[in-house]
Amino acid sequence: MTDALELDALWDEFHSVVNMTSQELAAWLRVQDAGEDTELLPDQAGDPTGQHVLAILQKRRMDLTDDDVRVMYEVVDTVTAEQDRYDEPEAMEGDRRHRLMAIGHDPLKPSG
Repeated sequence: MTDALELDALWDEFHSVVNMTSQELAAWLRVQDAGEDTELLPDQAGDPTGQHVLAILQKRRMDLTDDDVRVMYEVVDTVTAEQDRYDEPEAMEGDRRHRLMAIGHDPLKPSG
């Protein structure tokens, strides 16, 4: 497991890049998977990473598992890489925005 200082920093960074609430993410995962032929049960909607992010958002820091920490690093790295590639939020519309929203980051959501 990650040491306490590193985990504190990761927790803060994860919650900084995941700017959607657990309710917003759950709703997005349901919408994203909804279709004429593919309506899943609400608690099974979304890809495994999105579901894992949703579970992490509902946990306390002290309840994190090694797998949670791995996913948190993955999400932080993904969002940071996308932000570095595109300076303008408008460049994040469409499929790219939807992929980021599936892991809890809406690039068009105002910060703060």
